[in-house]
Amino acid sequence: MQKRGQGEATTTRLWRALALLTALLVLIALLALWAGGRPLNFAELRSDPMARTLFFRLRLPRVAMAALIGSSLAVAGAALQALFRNPLAEPATLGVSGGGAVGASVAIALGWGTRFSGVPVVFIAGFCGAMVAVGLVHRIARSGSLLLPGALLLAGVVVNLIASAAVLAIQYVTDSARALEILRWIIGSLEVIGFDTVWRMLLFLVPGWIALLALSRELHLLAMGEETAGALGVHVERCEKAIHLICSLLVGVTVAVGGAIGFVGLIVPHAVRLLFGEDLRIVLPGSLLMGAAFLIAADLVAHIALNPIELPVGAVTALIGGPVFLWLLHRRQRYSAL
Repeated sequence: MQKRGQGEATTTRLWRALALLTALLVLIALLALWAGGRPLNFAELRSDPMARTLFFRLRLPRVAMAALIGSSLAVAGAALQALFRNPLAEPATLGVSGGGAVGASVAIALGWGTRFSGVPVVFIAGFCGAMVAVGLVHRIARSGSLLLPGALLLAGVVVNLIASAAVLAIQYVTDSARALEILRWIIGSLEVIGFDTVWRMLLFLVPGWIALLALSRELHLLAMGEETAGALGVHVERCEKAIHLICSLLVGVTVAVGGAIGFVGLIVPHAVRLLFGEDLRIVLPGSLLMGAAFLIAADLVAHIALNPIELPVGAVTALIGGPVFLWLLHRRQRYSAL
């Protein structure tokens, strides 16, 4: 009877959180569609071809891409923090961001500006670099048949550091125009024309979202400890591998398309926990919605803060996320000392 009551309470809190965050997402998306670089009168869409082109070819695809990337980074961050039982874990700790940056930097430095089956070669190179980094991190962290979460986290951080050095070396030896293009890509960009890239991203991201949400109960138990999860029927090793690979796929796609946009996967899950509690069955879908709203809002700030100059969205998320990260680190150290 008590378990039934707890289950009903969790379901009620879940629907309340989803309703509030969906309303927030819709509000911010409408604001971004209206404001953008300059305010757009929605009534003009019926009669003005230029307004329709601006809205359907530039502004709406950009908001959609921000939502997809923000959702993926946030839900991956929530899953990784539960998997590693570390509140400071985020997608960058997988090594995926660094690998993607190296792949894209090589493509830009070599002038591979062509498309393959409609997809820019830079995107393909970024995704391949991200997946190579995942394989390398897996190999380093594996001990026999076991994949050690602590070693996985450390290996991801080290691979990212090596990748950063490699990107700097590539920028140093290439010409100034391409070095600047690499820098702009690394900081993060949501520039897109039309929905072609958005549809292709959905083919990879939606199955990943569904898989992570389906594993929310296992993640909730893993966050309590491997022994507890194993005693309650979770196949710990298989679950850890699946979560790591799903998160790697999600982050690999977003890095390949939008660049290394940082801190979304770190601060959004913490905000959801502060608002709605620690239950991963609420934190995962909540992070999905809040991550979309957060990155759309960050991109809007990047548009209008120094108008007509547009800031890179990655710089905006870093300026917000950096102080939050330091605050979380300080709070964790303070609690550890008590």
